[in-house]
Amino acid sequence: MAKAKKRVFSVVKAVKENARDRIGPVPAGSVIPDPKQKAAAKPKHKKTLADLLSGSEGEEQ
Repeated sequence: MAKAKKRVFSVVKAVKENARDRIGPVPAGSVIPDPKQKAAAKPKHKKTLADLLSGSEGEEQ
C-alpha cells in the first residue's frame, strides 16, 4: 500500500473554509442571457401602418 501524501497547509483554503462557516456557501451561478440572441428574436423595424393594412393578418400570432 502506498504511503499517504502529507497535507500541505494552504492559507487560501483555510480562509475560504472560514468564510463558508461564517457567511454560508456561495450561491449557485445564474445563466446570463445572450444579448445578441435576444436582439435576433425581435424584428429590426416595426411594421408600418401601410404594411399592417395591406393584408398581413396571417403572419402575426
